[in-house]
Amino acid sequence: MSLTELHLALLAGVPRHGYDLKHEHDHWFPDSRPLPFGQVYATLARLQRDGLVEVVETRVDGGPERTVYALTDDGRARLHAWLGEPAGPTGTGAEEIVRKTIAALHTGIDVAGFVGRQRAAHLRRIRELQENPPGTGPAERLVREHLIAHLDADLRWLELATALLPADAGEEIRTLDKGTSS
Repeated sequence: MSLTELHLALLAGVPRHGYDLKHEHDHWFPDSRPLPFGQVYATLARLQRDGLVEVVETRVDGGPERTVYALTDDGRARLHAWLGEPAGPTGTGAEEIVRKTIAALHTGIDVAGFVGRQRAAHLRRIRELQENPPGTGPAERLVREHLIAHLDADLRWLELATALLPADAGEEIRTLDKGTSS
């Protein structure tokens, strides 16, 4: 995800300060890792340097000083250009699950144990997501369904990894799955 353009989207329509941007991001993506404040402010500084946002005011609302940012015309154009292009397909092959599985296969270190634990973790996460309803809007539901679909795709990939493992490692995985499938 491009944080530069996402910050521009978070500023579309309403000027905000960094604290509001962070909380709005976390509201938009409730199932994702929260956006660190440091990353928000570093990105805002780059956006301002590049002329994509500007400071419109500085507030003190009974707390720390807050700098409020708004999109510039260049920022709005960049946001429209970003949203006008389709996102590239994911699946670079360098995701952590792939790296760990391949490393386990090449090193022979607890291959079946790793794959079994990974499957169990994915199944647990899917259950958690299905048991806790997403937010009330369609955006929250879309984020949730996308995450579940990716977890499901990882599970199918792990089934392939299991099929390609040596026979003795595969048996160990099947035993682990029986103990975790509840």
